[in-house]
Amino acid sequence: MTSRPADTPTALVVGGGVSGLLSAWELVRAGYEVTLVEAGASLGGCVAPRTVALPEGRELTLDAGAESFAVRTPAVRDLVEELGLGEAVVAPHPGGSWLYLPPSGPGQDHRAVPAPRLGILGIPGDLEAPEVAEALGADALERARRDLEDSPVGSADATSATHTMPAPPSLDTWRQAVEEGTPVTVGAVVRDRMGEGVLQTLVAPVVAGVHSADPDTLDLRTVAPGLLEALVAEGSLARAVAARRAAAPPGAVVASLRGGMHTLTAALTEELRRAGARVLTGTRAVTLARAAREPRAAAEHRWTVELTAGAGGTEAVTVDRVVVATDGPRAWDLLAPASGGALSAEDRPQEGAGVALVTLVVDAPELDANPRGTGLLVSPAVSSDVVGAKALTQVSAKWDWARQELGGHRHVVRLSYGRVTDAPDSAAPGYRTPEEDLRARALADATALTGVDVAAGLVDSFVVRWKSALPAATTDHRTRVEAVRTWLADQPGLDAVGAWLAGTGLAAIVADARRRIVP
Repeated sequence: MTSRPADTPTALVVGGGVSGLLSAWELVRAGYEVTLVEAGASLGGCVAPRTVALPEGRELTLDAGAESFAVRTPAVRDLVEELGLGEAVVAPHPGGSWLYLPPSGPGQDHRAVPAPRLGILGIPGDLEAPEVAEALGADALERARRDLEDSPVGSADATSATHTMPAPPSLDTWRQAVEEGTPVTVGAVVRDRMGEGVLQTLVAPVVAGVHSADPDTLDLRTVAPGLLEALVAEGSLARAVAARRAAAPPGAVVASLRGGMHTLTAALTEELRRAGARVLTGTRAVTLARAAREPRAAAEHRWTVELTAGAGGTEAVTVDRVVVATDGPRAWDLLAPASGGALSAEDRPQEGAGVALVTLVVDAPELDANPRGTGLLVSPAVSSDVVGAKALTQVSAKWDWARQELGGHRHVVRLSYGRVTDAPDSAAPGYRTPEEDLRARALADATALTGVDVAAGLVDSFVVRWKSALPAATTDHRTRVEAVRTWLADQPGLDAVGAWLAGTGLAAIVADARRRIVP
């Protein structure tokens, strides 16, 4: 380790996921002597690699978790550039995604339809787009168009013989929510502005597939910052979506790195080690407390963390700064005992149902044409007896680098299982489903969703499970986050970062971590 002056400030980062690695890197660059501890055997968290062996003796490394980042903000792109990975940024194939929906009527089959190309969380920004009409049908589309009218509550035409569903409420409801900062869910806004048809057909599949959540509990401000304000300004939810999308960088709404997003965490790890940071895996932080008073200035701002490593003993580390970069439940377990009752056990974030990702490598010439674009999101209204997955990504259709590395008619398909809304005794496949059962189910679901029999061409597969991969972005959770932030603001030398505080997605996590570590 590089020799440092005796008065060099010290820092400990707890957690080796992307938020922990980034925090450690920022602290190193700010002049701290940094130690990072990770309870697991590897670094990267949900942005980690997984390698599969191909029959030709080659290996292919794929993302085990997150495989893209939102480009609505420059947060991740700036980090990528600073790490020297700017030339590796790639856009997805423009084929777009699809939705898998329940039958539109008695005697009808389940249907796969293109998702709206202009949208946020599935909320359409163009109600005249043909794919919106195809997905919704005439009645639901007519109701959605009333969003453009902004008929006030109690008006004479709020309901009529031709409009059997109530019109949207006045914008006063949402203007008041903006002014007072009251919690607002995705479901409440979409249902009021566009109706149940848009909510269940277009929005619920996206919310369930991307956020593993229920739109009636998902906090709108967390997952779509600025959309509520745009609704008030534009006088229409559709126009608000269009305005937000127009204000975003041109092109695709997401991007990735050639070779996979895991190359980002690999680069951060390499930078840390090159800078002389101490990186310890298999090491758990078990307690956190203010350090005993020492004969040095600002001693009251120091913190002591007790560490354990495997079957070995414990080590107490006292540092000037601690950053807790674990998932919500683990962070709470460290922070709450040091809070003097400010953080109660009753408010501890829920563990969550967990998710399981099944990646299939298949030889399937019929997939060459990308029959379902880059993938599908499955409506929660589709019974798990029909399709158990909540989403399917055809990796080889979405990312050209993957198609090129695979060659021939070989493809990679990834299916996601497990929703926050799954009951503990649910028979739906998910985090707790045995591996062989998940693999068999993934083959059946991939065939149903794509219309291509993939089982006969199976080359390899793997299953990855994430217990706390997705924070519960509910309005109640947002209140808890605000309470944690308020308490941390009065604790010099103590910070907490990660998805459970920042929200889902690399863009939110990276931007939040950088704000907290280097204000």
